[in-house]
Amino acid sequence: MSRHEDDEEFRLFVQRQWGSLLRTAYLLTGDRGTAEDLTQSALEKTHRRWGRVLRRDAPEVYVRRAMVNTAISWRRRRRPLEVPLLTSDSQPAHDAYVQVEQRQLLLAALRRLPPRTQAVLVLRYFEDLSEADTAKVLGCSVGAVKSQASRGLARLRSDFAAPPAAQSPVRLEEELA
Repeated sequence: MSRHEDDEEFRLFVQRQWGSLLRTAYLLTGDRGTAEDLTQSALEKTHRRWGRVLRRDAPEVYVRRAMVNTAISWRRRRRPLEVPLLTSDSQPAHDAYVQVEQRQLLLAALRRLPPRTQAVLVLRYFEDLSEADTAKVLGCSVGAVKSQASRGLARLRSDFAAPPAAQSPVRLEEELA
């Protein structure tokens, strides 16, 4: 087999096996970037001996063995200098109560809008209708939908720009009643 044919055979092998090899490397390293480096390193070692590897009819086995050996070697040489944060440390905890409270405030602010503006915002943004479909439902022009939506969103933005103290729980309960 010529060098060109060997290179073409190797290229096809990499195309077919890349996903599987990368998955194996990820499981060995636990990091996507390191897994890509490991896969490329193992493929480079394999490419240098591709003719012999093909004669043995076991290129997948050879590459995976090279990956395991390289991963072990890297682990011995490269002690992590940084301690990665746990995912729970890197992201703020999600507070479901805050989300519920914000939704209640939004619904109360929506109820304070004029009925037509409220209907436009509900249809456009909660029901995800287009401007044309909203206009059909309300029996008005697309321009009217646009202007009502613009005014309604501006009013909601100004309501939410106010400090939270202005939106007291007592006022919220009165509006929900």
